[in-house]
Amino acid sequence: MSDESTEVGLPVEQHALPQRFENPGLPEHHPRLTDVDDGAAKRSERIVVVLFMLSALGTIGAIVAYFTVPPGATIASIRLSTMLIGFGLAATFIFAGAASVHWSKSLMNDHEKIEYRHPMVSDTETREQASEMLADGMSDTGLSRRGAIKGAMITAVALAPLGFAVPLIGSVGGDWDISKFRHTMWKKGLRLTHDPTGRPIKASDVTIGSAVHVIPEGLNKLEHPLDEKSKAMVLVIRLDPRDLHEAPDREGWSYEGIVAYSKVCTHVGCPVALYEQRTHHLLCPCHQSTFDISNGAKVIFGPADRPLPQLPITVDTEGYLVAQSDFHEPVGPSFWERLK
Repeated sequence: MSDESTEVGLPVEQHALPQRFENPGLPEHHPRLTDVDDGAAKRSERIVVVLFMLSALGTIGAIVAYFTVPPGATIASIRLSTMLIGFGLAATFIFAGAASVHWSKSLMNDHEKIEYRHPMVSDTETREQASEMLADGMSDTGLSRRGAIKGAMITAVALAPLGFAVPLIGSVGGDWDISKFRHTMWKKGLRLTHDPTGRPIKASDVTIGSAVHVIPEGLNKLEHPLDEKSKAMVLVIRLDPRDLHEAPDREGWSYEGIVAYSKVCTHVGCPVALYEQRTHHLLCPCHQSTFDISNGAKVIFGPADRPLPQLPITVDTEGYLVAQSDFHEPVGPSFWERLK
């Protein structure tokens, strides 16, 4: 092909691009129904007011749920309380967001504007212009003319933080003894049992590659079992002993390739329970922290900054798995007085 033609056989001159494009300017402005019909504007205003009031009712509902349906000692009661508070907070912000969007799209000024870029010089004239623009923006909202919207918005915004503040303040009088995180109910000779049945586990029943969810024997008989389970839950995994790399100070903490590690992630406390048999990796589903079970449950990926605590185990005279002691370090994420 010659230099004077393109792939389609046309002269190069016909494919030359212009050196610059003319500014097409702003498109023609089309007024909305609310701009020309006072009745439509009033209807939109009422919709905004109703949405803001529904937002306020959502906050009130969350507070009422917190006091009338407190979390009890069972998983079902905790779920119900959390769900009701969550629904209230969701309504708070969903309806507030919907009100803001509808307000801006139907009632605020929608004229297209051009803002030219200028050097950022903080002189008197610039500050005055900025003040005028802020004043124009406030004028566009129509707050001075739409008192109902202003009142509904202020009510919703004022109540919204209470949905978080009231449960937080209500928990201040709770148990803040952080030393309890340093110890669990595990002790020497206490049997490992299936979660949630409480049936003891024989070492011979744990096959290579399997993962067993474990709680301490007698946990289900406690007055508040969930309080202790949140600290003492364990995952038992059996590896081929040849794949297990034990640190010198942890020799004897496992039994014939069976290891036991805390299920409480060291990032923010989610339960880690996704075990990859081939890689011996244990994954936390919340933030994808990954631990290598074959190498002391060390962190190999994710935000967790320390390994999972290991529970030293052995077997009793009947072949059941038992603990040698409690964990040698606090379980769960970092907390006050603990940096790592």
